[in-house]
Amino acid sequence: MLDEDRLEGCASLDAWETGVSAAPSASALKTVASVAPALILAACGEGGGGTTASSPAAVTVTAQAVSQTQASRFLGQTTMGATKTMVADVVAQGYDGWITAQFGTARTTTHWDWLIANGYNAATNINSQTGFDQTMWRGMISDPDQLRQRVAMALLDFVVVGIDGVNLNWRAFAAAAYVDVLLDNAFTNYRQIMDAVTYNAAMSSFLTYLNNRKANTTTGAQPDENYARELMQLFTLGLYQLNIDGSVKMSGSSPLETYGPADVSGLARVFTGLTLASTDTTTPAVYRSQLVVNASINETGSATFLGTTVSGGGTAAIKSALDAIFAHSNLPPFVSKQLIQRLVTSNPSAAYISRVATVFTDNGKGVRGDMQSVIRAILLDTEARSDTALTAQASGKLREPVMRLTGWARAYGATSPSAAWAIGDTSSTTTRLGQSMGRSQTVFSWFRPGYSPPDTSISSAGLVAPEFQITNEQTVVAYINYMQALVQNGTGDVKADYTDILTSATDSGTLVDQVNLILAAGQLSAATVASIKAAVDSISASTTAGQQNRVYAAILLTLASPDYLTVK
Repeated sequence: MLDEDRLEGCASLDAWETGVSAAPSASALKTVASVAPALILAACGEGGGGTTASSPAAVTVTAQAVSQTQASRFLGQTTMGATKTMVADVVAQGYDGWITAQFGTARTTTHWDWLIANGYNAATNINSQTGFDQTMWRGMISDPDQLRQRVAMALLDFVVVGIDGVNLNWRAFAAAAYVDVLLDNAFTNYRQIMDAVTYNAAMSSFLTYLNNRKANTTTGAQPDENYARELMQLFTLGLYQLNIDGSVKMSGSSPLETYGPADVSGLARVFTGLTLASTDTTTPAVYRSQLVVNASINETGSATFLGTTVSGGGTAAIKSALDAIFAHSNLPPFVSKQLIQRLVTSNPSAAYISRVATVFTDNGKGVRGDMQSVIRAILLDTEARSDTALTAQASGKLREPVMRLTGWARAYGATSPSAAWAIGDTSSTTTRLGQSMGRSQTVFSWFRPGYSPPDTSISSAGLVAPEFQITNEQTVVAYINYMQALVQNGTGDVKADYTDILTSATDSGTLVDQVNLILAAGQLSAATVASIKAAVDSISASTTAGQQNRVYAAILLTLASPDYLTVK
């Protein structure tokens, strides 16, 4: 556990030393220590989990007036960060109306097209990752299709490709094309997502099935099994057979496995022969095209898995295999729970999972896997929208580090006038966030959905808190220091616009309330609000620099508070 004195020293290590003429008092820095997220490590029973109790029978919250606080909380689940404008939109349109409007919001530009438009296809970038982080941050922070951005990032968390594991040239383009696949298909059908990722060049490289060859009876070589295994284990079905409510089917005291080694080997035969559509890699164009089948290395014999047999090879066999997986009874509860965990709560009740999985199974019109219906079911469910979750100690989730940065950036209108978006790779655990979207080092992503921090009240209660897997003393201090620099100075020409909130700088109560509403959806406790207000009051408001420091302190202390980090 991080001791308070050490945290105070680390949190204030670089704080308030550049770009301003007045610094907060010792009491303000003491407040940073007193509300910093290390307290979650010591008392993590306060957040990261969700209720396991039975939920109400109703699937969705009925139409009702939406308050600003409720709207901000809703946007915390549906966007990369709330803004004053979006809060007003939700209040005016209602939850369902806002979702409908977002479904109709087209992408302003794809990651691929942005890279091209900004010259990243220059020959000097053929073996670099230059441009990838820039376009990722640009999309998450500035694109108006925020529900699409949030759902796609949720998909990227468990249908994983990490750019460092893509062994192709033009890696920025290959990885960007993969993220575009998730963004373009976020509102389509999960079966379509399965198809799109299977034929994607970056995925085929990341999971090593590019140019996967059929078995060689002479040498004994067998097809690569990576994709077959991870497709079932992580992207679609999971390790154990599930009931519709996500509970594991048992045989006595043992869980029933979904598949075995023979199923993996059989399915791997299907994913042989997939190769790039062109041998020309002097430009990045080939990495945007779907893979094609090279008949000479493709298995055309029979392949048996999950009680299904396909034969003939080629795209027909792949289609039949994906259809069989898509029809499996595990798919609705497995995918539904993954999405609920990333959007709403780490521990959805069995009833919540069941309701969403039922919609996944049939959207009411006989369609399985309809993403728009599933997204509505998740976000409009009583467990997502009811205010009772705010008083349930085990509800909610730990806010992902990337979401903390984008939440700040969007709340205060951060832009990059030069389009450089120089935030970069934030995966360093010692100087940055310990997470960066599209940069997972393994197919298991940044954290596992079943992770429970050991020796805590969370694990004792049988709950999980996935995001705690990347939370420790080191990342806590790095996060505070990094965000202090961003809040105060930005990075490169990525800077926030505090013009609006500076009008409240002389009134600490109004200032803290405004930060609480947009950043924390009104979830700061009275005690936390009082602590932050006291820190703000310790800074003189008699000068422009002092007023700026009051704004910086209110925002940073909110970003560091457990009330903000354990979002409900």
